[in-house]
Amino acid sequence: MIRIGHGYDVHRLVKGRKLILGGVLIPYELGLLGHSDADVLVHAVCDALMGAAAFGDIGGMFPDTNPEFKDANSLKLLAAVIKRLHQNGYYVVNIDSTVITQAPKLKPYIESMRENIADVCGVEPSFVNVKATTEEGLGFSGAGDGIAAHSVCVIQTKEILNK
Repeated sequence: MIRIGHGYDVHRLVKGRKLILGGVLIPYELGLLGHSDADVLVHAVCDALMGAAAFGDIGGMFPDTNPEFKDANSLKLLAAVIKRLHQNGYYVVNIDSTVITQAPKLKPYIESMRENIADVCGVEPSFVNVKATTEEGLGFSGAGDGIAAHSVCVIQTKEILNK
């Protein structure tokens, strides 16, 4: 059986926070505001995977009211999602994500993001795609107020593509 999921996340850009996307620390004067490390890309991936398995969303599994998740590394949250998927007989087939930001330019970091996500999900990087786009100066991301990410995934009940 295959299942498809979609995830979306957005966080505000602020001074005094690190910018972490796909588990990669990106040099930039602003970072994302959130209870955890606010990695919108990994959060969108988590939501897509959880949605495909009908597990609810990232806020339900890792509530921002729980101090355990304060400044949490989002790749560790993703690992917990993957563990739950495996416990329920699901495995990642592929993931495709888009990060929406006017700045900074993400091209130099995309491959590392893909590798980080693939490693945690137990698949080859060729089964994880990460893209970046701007909104041509439109909307909150175009104005530099925040960064958003969308992710879609396919999971299945038989392990065939895992490392």
